[in-house]
Amino acid sequence: MGGRGRLYWYRFRQHGLALVSAGLIILIAAAALAAPLIEAALGLDATRVDLFNRLAPPSAEHWLGTDEAGRDVLLRLLFGGRVSLLVGLVAAVVAAVIGTTVGLLAGYYGGRFDTLLMRFTDGVIALPVLPLLIVLAALDLSKLPLPAAVAQNENVSLYRIIFIIGLVGWTTVARLVRAATLSVRTREFVLAAQGLGQSNGRIMVRHILPNVLSPVVVATTLSIGAIMLLEAVLSFLGLGIQPPIPSWGNMLTNAQELISTAPWLAVFPGLMIFVTVMAFNFLGDGLQDAIDPRSVRR
Repeated sequence: MGGRGRLYWYRFRQHGLALVSAGLIILIAAAALAAPLIEAALGLDATRVDLFNRLAPPSAEHWLGTDEAGRDVLLRLLFGGRVSLLVGLVAAVVAAVIGTTVGLLAGYYGGRFDTLLMRFTDGVIALPVLPLLIVLAALDLSKLPLPAAVAQNENVSLYRIIFIIGLVGWTTVARLVRAATLSVRTREFVLAAQGLGQSNGRIMVRHILPNVLSPVVVATTLSIGAIMLLEAVLSFLGLGIQPPIPSWGNMLTNAQELISTAPWLAVFPGLMIFVTVMAFNFLGDGLQDAIDPRSVRR
């Protein structure tokens, strides 16, 4: 670890909530990834329907009880966590890649090209995100010119949510990268590379991009929690991840009519969404404090 890395780590360690949040995220992700192993260890099946054991309260056999179909809530939480975390991480990375590309091009070339890209970015920012997501998520894919194998795939709702959120979630990263690129492109090492005749693409990738990644990492980390909330909202409205694929959002949808008789069905997925989103937000704050040289902590 270089001197800059040690400095970042020292600053990050001063942020206690960020450290705890990082550990919590690792624990949740590890439990979600180990869901098949936990399923085998408990001798249960997350997809098995048992109508004779519907809405059972937490017990020694079913630690968090069963749902309206007699399925184990703990296992569904773990498998649902895999989906919710996957949506948050992949959509955030997709948005970061798009935003970084737009910001690099706008900041490096400048002029009318910069103006055009930034006005387009402002237009995307001005869009009402949630209503737009609801409209796009409600589209019937079978009526679009798509192959039947794609439109009828059981995972298509997962891919669609990632695509839609990534399509509109890149604007913050684009503006941050553009601002950083405008600063970096006038430095001596960039001017030297231009003087040596290196191509614009090589200069952007080899010399500018490594120096503007810090705000991208922070913005991406902070966006994961927001994306998970969007996925939960869309799934709660029945427009997100569709059964039989479990997610924390559609688990809340199934629980809303049973809140008086089986409150644990709403409490556990709601608690997981709250804890995970808060953990990513605190982690993003800690990374921002660590990376931003203007950060002053008491």
